Order: sequence, then C-alpha cells, then structure tokens
Amino acid sequence: MNLYQRWQHITAQFSQQHALLDWKSGQSWTFAQIQAKLDRRPCLKPRSLVHPNGWQVELIFDTLQAWRDDAILCPVENDPPDRQVFGGIAANIVHVKITSGSTAAPKLILFTAEQLAADAANIVSTMSLNPQSPNLGVISMAHSYGFSNLVAPLLLHGIPLVWAGSPLPDLLKTIVQQNPQAYTLPAVPAMWRAWLQADALTASNIQLAISAGAPLSLELEQRLLEEKGIKVHNFYGSSECGGIAYDRSMTCRSDAAYVGTAMDRVELRSDPQNHCLAVTSDAVGETYWPAQSEESSLYGRSFVTSDRVDIDPTDNQIFLRDRHSDTINIAGRKVAPGKIEAAIGTAFPEIEHCLVFAVPSKDLERVEEVVACISNDQIKQAQIKAEITGKLSNFEIPRHWWFCPDLKPDSRGKISRRAWREKYLFTKDDLGGAS
Repeated sequence: MNLYQRWQHITAQFSQQHALLDWKSGQSWTFAQIQAKLDRRPCLKPRSLVHPNGWQVELIFDTLQAWRDDAILCPVENDPPDRQVFGGIAANIVHVKITSGSTAAPKLILFTAEQLAADAANIVSTMSLNPQSPNLGVISMAHSYGFSNLVAPLLLHGIPLVWAGSPLPDLLKTIVQQNPQAYTLPAVPAMWRAWLQADALTASNIQLAISAGAPLSLELEQRLLEEKGIKVHNFYGSSECGGIAYDRSMTCRSDAAYVGTAMDRVELRSDPQNHCLAVTSDAVGETYWPAQSEESSLYGRSFVTSDRVDIDPTDNQIFLRDRHSDTINIAGRKVAPGKIEAAIGTAFPEIEHCLVFAVPSKDLERVEEVVACISNDQIKQAQIKAEITGKLSNFEIPRHWWFCPDLKPDSRGKISRRAWREKYLFTKDDLGGAS
C-alpha cells in the first residue's frame, strides 16, 4: 500500500469526521472534503518537483497531490533548491528533507514511501496519538519534526490538525479559549518558555506536551509542571532517521542529559569506538543527495549520529553527552562543550541560553580555546567562573566569555554552534576582545 492508498483508506474510515482547521482563514475540512478539494486539482507531471511552504496550510493538499501523481515532495521555508539538483533521483524516492544545518552545511536527504510511513507509525504508537486529541500546529511543517508529527499523522493515521501557523502566545490563548479541546502540542523549548512567561498555557487543554529540536532544560521542565501542571515530554530525533528517543515518564527528569528511551521499533546502540549513537529502523532515510561519500553516516537501515551517548543497559535510557564533531582539543585533552554548558546551566538556572564552542589558539601547542556565549548579560564573568571552578577541570574553564542577549534559537528551535562560532570570529578583532 503506497502513501496515497493509505490516505484513501483513512478517508474511507473517517470520511465525515473533522480533519483540518486553518485558524487564520477559518476554513475547515472533513477527510472527505480534503479528498474532494484534491480531486479538483489537475494531475502533475510524474516525477515533477513539489516544494510547498512549511507555514501554509496548502502544504497538506500539495502533499496529497504529490503522493497521488508520483511527484517528488520537498517542503521548504524559503527558496527551494535548484531543480537541476534533483536530476537522476531514483524512482522510489517520494520525499526530500533539507537538514537544519545546525552542525554543518544543510544537506538533502532522500526518503521512500515506506520510510516516511515507518517514522509516522513509530511516532503515533510511541506517543499514543489518537484522533480524539488533535495536533495543534505551531511549528513549520517543512521541518522533519513538523512533517512527521503533524502532516503524516493526519494523512496516514487520521489524527486531526488545528493549524495555527504561528507560536505567538496571544494566538495560542485565543485558540484554546475559543476552540477548547484536549490538544497534542509539539513545540520547541523556546516556545514553551515564551508561553509560560505569557501565561498562555492551561493544562486542561493540553493532553500531550512535546518538546524537540533543542535541549529542554530541567528548570523549564520543572516550572511547567509545578506552575501549570503540564509534563513536557522530551523528544529526540534527527532529519536522517526521524524519531529516535522519547521521554515516556510523567515525572520530571533528574538529569538534563537524559533524552528518553528508544522509540517503538527503533534499535539504538553506542558505537564502541567513538560512543556515538547508532540508529537502526525502517524510518532511516535512503541516502544523502546529490551523493554520499564512502564515509557517510547514512546507509541501509542505519544512521550513525554525531552525538556521543551513554546507554543504561538495565532500562535502555539514553543520555546525550555531547557531539563528536564539537569536541574541543586543548593541548591534546578532549573537552566536551555539553559538559561545560551543563555546569553553567546548573549553577545559574536564570541563564536562558548558553553555548560553548572552540576557537583557534594563538598558542599552536594549545590548539584550541574555549568560548562561552551567555544570553544573560546581567551575570558577571567572575560569578560564573567562581561557581564552576571545582566542578570542571581547569583546562575546561572557558578562556573567553561573550555575553550576548541575541543568543536565541532559530525558527527550528536550534542554536547552531557552527554559526555562532563564525559570528564570534567575525565580530571579535582578537580572542581577547570577548573576555
């Protein structure tokens, strides 16, 4: 059964039930009405490229049209890649994801229908999504997170979608007041913090709260539970393989490094050589495009992440330690940025965002030096150093401090270590200028 046939099965099962509400326009559709609108659309040329905008509700109809007409779907937020790039893609490819580029340049990843369907099935079963609790859409449907948690559950499992199209707190308040339901709300940590600060959340209207895209701090998770009665479930995934791990518990985590246990039908292991997480499942993408090197981390049903992890053998809990590619070399000693960020965040919960990265050292034998970028400019460097001294080795203490209120997640909820490192190097005339 291909994706369009699966949609037709869902339409027959839920025909007259509510499927989609576009809050901005006020338009709504049952499953049968979505099919009727689709039927009025002309056929596309087979293997043509469809690149709907991730913030427009028309993406739902464009997706079905691509599935129906054997086109290639590549959701975007801005300009699509050059069409020439897609020449020669295999006939079984139906979907192209564009990675976030948070750790390297953005890549294109190719997926078959079976791989897309597998990720959706894993998410629906792991998170116990059901038609009685519609998804509330506030994240881009072009992203892997948004497509797999909003679009695919609607079209392949009959999970209704209320499309807000924006995460603004006032809009969220309005929706839950005027259209009260028990929603499933997938979001990113920055959104959860903004909603908490704006008093936009009510536990009675949120059946399931999900956070992905960036680390969820223990402080924010605890406040949401204590002040609003909302347990936010940490969700960890990657564009290359979809959902990886999920925190199924109803209590707050005690360790910020804990990201959950393996998704249903997903196998996880730690590579014995570099301790990076290896993922095996039917949801792993086909390949990078235009081409992948022999050293590619994506092959067959397996994807090797750049995340170093520990896996508790007793209950398969996953603890995310740092990224292999982010490791800092201080005179031959390896420094994990995540460890430093965690130490600072634990000592100063009021620091909303902290990012640690390496810059070249003028001392060639030292190789690299540590920079800590802090979003809160009200805290003094001496205060932070005093608190983390003794908790970190001397060589792990940042040599440079950059207090930057502009340090915030992007639209995907991510803070790119690579991008901020480049911004730092461009901004500072010399490495002493930021201290």
